[in-house]
Amino acid sequence: MAEDKDNLKKELEILEAEMVGPSFWNDKVKAQATIKKISELKDEILGGEKYDKGNAILSILSGAGGDDAEDFSSMLLHMYMKYIERKGWQVSLIHENKNDVGGYRNISIEVTGKGAYGTLKNESGVHRLVRISPFNAKALRHTSFSLVEVIPKLQKEDTAIELRPEDLRIEFSKSGGPGGQNVNKRETAVRIIHLPTNISVHVTTERSQEQNREKAIEIIKGKLYKKREEDKLKEKLGLSTTKTTEIEWGSQIRSYVLHPYKMVKDHRTDVEVHDVDSVLESGIIDPFIVAEMNL
Repeated sequence: MAEDKDNLKKELEILEAEMVGPSFWNDKVKAQATIKKISELKDEILGGEKYDKGNAILSILSGAGGDDAEDFSSMLLHMYMKYIERKGWQVSLIHENKNDVGGYRNISIEVTGKGAYGTLKNESGVHRLVRISPFNAKALRHTSFSLVEVIPKLQKEDTAIELRPEDLRIEFSKSGGPGGQNVNKRETAVRIIHLPTNISVHVTTERSQEQNREKAIEIIKGKLYKKREEDKLKEKLGLSTTKTTEIEWGSQIRSYVLHPYKMVKDHRTDVEVHDVDSVLESGIIDPFIVAEMNL
């Protein structure tokens, strides 16, 4: 068994060396097949952790940058949707808060597919965009920030995280029903706040108040699970468990630079891609995903 695993590791090393070669993306079909094989090998060698093989909740929250940041959140959503489409996964909307120019103040989606959480979990963090602002009449360079959060999809009855009723504040509000935004409003939207941590979740898209409440509880559990795992890692590394991530300069995990040059760089793995359109427009984030799995 150990010899088999060693052989798998050697095969993985060869394929990963191919991936960083300058001509790797010349044949995109072959490149995609190689990346798929790398993912399969990693799963076989490392095995799946608790929830890694299951579904994910992906949220994008705009930070500093106003309309530019909210437009950047829309760009990130498009990028992830393209990636998810190529993986053959399914998406359902949980909650969205749009602005007047097509951007997102925040949005949450559920990603359903084998290994969705394990694949996407390291995308969590602050993402930074540098470009000439399309919202500035003087065409000035602008820096925007958005936070991506990926948590595992936990079932309401999952016992990994126990929720005490007294720790939850549940609020109900109206959400749009059939017939348009201002027609047939029903009080089905649910917001749940976990009082000890101040973690909150807003769900609006299910048909009934009870369905929205159950979905919100699942997401609260996923957020608490991820926080617990992150706190364990911080304690192991001797870091503070109380510091929160600020959506601003200096905290980004990846930069998307469109001006004065074009490059996407992950600051944790130093992986760089100069074909920015392949990343933002086509959702080819595989080089970052694969490198992140070695973190």
